[in-house]
Formats: sequence, C-alpha cells, structure tokens
Amino acid sequence: MTDIIADLVIHNGKIVSPDSVIEASIAIKDGQVLAIGAASAMPSATETFDASGLHLLPGAIDDHVHFRDPGYPHKEDWESGTAAAAFGGVTCVFDMPNTIPPTGTKEVLAAKHAIAASKAHVDFGLYGLLGDDTIAHVPDLIEGGVIGFKLYMGNTFGKIPSPDTGATLECFEVAAATGKRVSLHAENNDIMERRQKRLMAAGKKDQWAHLAARPNVVAVEAVSRAATLAEWTGARIHVLHISTAEELRPLREAKARGVDITGETCPHYLMLSTDDYDRVPGVIAVNPPVREAVNQELIWQALLDGAIDVIATDHAPHTPEEKTRKDIWTVDCGFPGVETQMPLMLTAVNAGRLSISDYVRISAYNPARIWGLYPRKGALQPGSDADIAIVDLSRDHIIRDAEIQSRSKISPWDGRPVKGVPVHTLVRGRFVMKDRKLVAGTKGWGQSVHAIQAMPEPTVRNAEHSMQAIVGRQS
Repeated sequence: MTDIIADLVIHNGKIVSPDSVIEASIAIKDGQVLAIGAASAMPSATETFDASGLHLLPGAIDDHVHFRDPGYPHKEDWESGTAAAAFGGVTCVFDMPNTIPPTGTKEVLAAKHAIAASKAHVDFGLYGLLGDDTIAHVPDLIEGGVIGFKLYMGNTFGKIPSPDTGATLECFEVAAATGKRVSLHAENNDIMERRQKRLMAAGKKDQWAHLAARPNVVAVEAVSRAATLAEWTGARIHVLHISTAEELRPLREAKARGVDITGETCPHYLMLSTDDYDRVPGVIAVNPPVREAVNQELIWQALLDGAIDVIATDHAPHTPEEKTRKDIWTVDCGFPGVETQMPLMLTAVNAGRLSISDYVRISAYNPARIWGLYPRKGALQPGSDADIAIVDLSRDHIIRDAEIQSRSKISPWDGRPVKGVPVHTLVRGRFVMKDRKLVAGTKGWGQSVHAIQAMPEPTVRNAEHSMQAIVGRQS
C-alpha cells in the first residue's frame, strides 16, 4: 500500500461496528474506505484528521423522512432537510412519496430525482407510491429507480387514498415479483375514519380525541393483515413507526413463520408519552400517535432483541402555525426529527439503555442490509462508502428548535438536554458537516443510492392465484 496515496486518513478515533469498538486509523480514497488499522500501517495521505476522543460510526440511514419537496417547500425542501440530516450524522435518507404530486409515475419520479440531486447534501433513495391507482406504474417506477414502495394502509398527512384489502393484496402480488420492499403505514383506515367522524360529531377536538380515533388495535390489526398478505404473496414488507406494544406480537409471530417482515420505531415512541400531551399540545401530534408510557419498555426490548430492526425518524416538518391550531383535526401531524435522532439515541447510550454497537446496528447496519445497500452502506470496512458520523459521546447539548437546520422550527424536543452529538459528518469521504457547521459547496453532493441497491432474488408465492393469473386465465 506504500505506493497508494489516500485522500484522507483519520487517526486516533474509535471505530464502531455492530460487534465491536476498536481504536484504529481509517484511510479513505475515492469516496470509499481504503484501509483500517494501526496508524503506522496507513498510506500517506493528502489530508489527515485527528479524531482523538471521538467515535467513528457508519453514518445513520434514515429510511423514513418527508422532505416535502415538491409541493410544500414552506415546510421543508431537499436543501434544508438534508442539511438537517448532515447535522444529525445521517448520511442517507429515504424520502416518502406523499408530496405534490405524489411519486406515483415515472415522470414525477424523474422530476423528484432531479430536484433531490440538485439540492441534497447527503445520499438519498426515493419511494414510489403503491396503491390502487399506481399498480400499473410499478414497472416504470422500478425502471426509474425507486428504493422501494410505500403503501398507506391508513390515512395521514397528504390524504393519500388507502387501498382496501383486495387492492392491498394485488399491490403485494405485484411488489413481490419485483423483489423490492414495501414500507407500510400500518393502521386500519376504516376504524380510524369511523371513530374520527363520531368524535368530530360529538365536538371532541383535543389531543386526546386524536388518540381515541387511533386506538392500539388499528395498528395490531393492520400489522396482522399485512403479515398474512405478505406471507401469501412472498412480498417483502417493512412496518413503519411501531408505536404499540401489542403490534409486536403479530410482528414476532410473522418473523417466526419466515415472513420477510421488518420493523422500525422512532425516538418519540421510546422517549415521549401521553404524559407530554399537556406540555406540548398539538406539537406532539403525529400519526400514529404518541401513546401511553406503558408501551415504551416493550418497544425498547423489541429494539434490542431484534424484533424491531431499525431506528428511524418519520421526519415530518410543518410550520408553527400548522402545529398550534386549537382544533386537533386541523393540526398537521408530524414534526422534524432527522437532526435530533442521533443525539437522543446517544443520550440513551450514555445512560446505559443500549450500547454504542447496538446503536450502529439499528441505525446503519440493519437498514443497509434490509434495503440491499450493505456493505456499500451501513459499515466501515474496506470497500464501503466512507459515510461517517464522528461523534463526541461526552458533549452536552440542549436541543433548540430555533437552531435546527430544518425549516420547521417546532418540535416536542425543544429544550431537551442531550449528551452525545455528531460533530463531523462525511458522505462518500467528503465532509458535509464539520465542527457543527455545514460545509460550503456540498449542496448537490448527495446521490441516489438506487443504482447500488442489490436486493435478493424475489420469492413469489401463490402466483397462480394472483390477480394477473386469474384475469388472464382462459375460461
């Protein structure tokens, strides 16, 4: 390696994997990890960086963000959203399709790719919308470069129509044949709409009415139904924003049966509860809702034992006016999170709730593996992309809404003390955030990761009973 000159060598840091923490140097060339080892074994480099006292983590992969671009630029756009990601140690984001227009055709997808590529500070993937009206567009969306699909079993911001069970089955049949994973907003829409209608008629319009419209059973039923349909079709599914202890049962049972099902939760379901409703009324409103504290411990346990695979954020920015309306049914649900997830979780690491290796597993390794990006993403090893969050585990910080990079300056985290923050972020070997400042000239550095995605071959089941088969069958 003596003849090779690295672009950058980082010395004296502690490199974290899902299995270990080692003190080593890391050499980077052409955006990828060249070597890891003793300082004396590193090649000469154009630049060196001293990471004494710091930990080097594979950059977090947030598979659940809403950057609102196109359609709602006053809430967020790709520039501000990915700046927030960079400050949060997040080096890759997957953006949801409920923008205007929804990402359901090849033309809309191409336009969104162009917007993201021109503005993004970090790498990204784009979801395609999967629903009754977009089933026919699946081949074009695959060709156009989606990271996966999003199916809304329940209604949320953007009011994307929720397919009925028959349409959901057909969506899963079509998706199964592609090998792509389908992320699910898993709430039963029929129950929610009926209950909301009754609550509104009764004049109920506070935060608790929102919770009452979405009882735990809406998630339990939706996860159970989705798992059954995925098992029948062979579709790969990912359950988003797990908020209840009860939905862990159908998730665990489906995994035990061999269903290709994975799950995700968010910091607000681990660290906030209905006890916070009065403190931040409206601000805390999100779909699914933040629930009673009794759910938290079992969700933590599931995250640590592997039933839940991923920590993500459901970053869902809105303006202060949109979050503080008096009628809960008019409040826009969601709040920013891509910048605060890592500090919140590192605080839990410092508190002994999980290890730093546990955190790397759920924030980087697992999402990379689930979405077919490992080992290019989600790891720090030779040949991996040099996506690195350099964190100071001992640094104290207070989250301030006014100081975050997101255009949305309102969240339930305002004023919360944290310990452990990313101080530098590299994407493919380039600093995009350094010394807690955005690096000039990194707008547009982010790239779509769909080209490096390598999902396993599809495993289609019961194809002879699919809609395509029965419609095409001769009588």
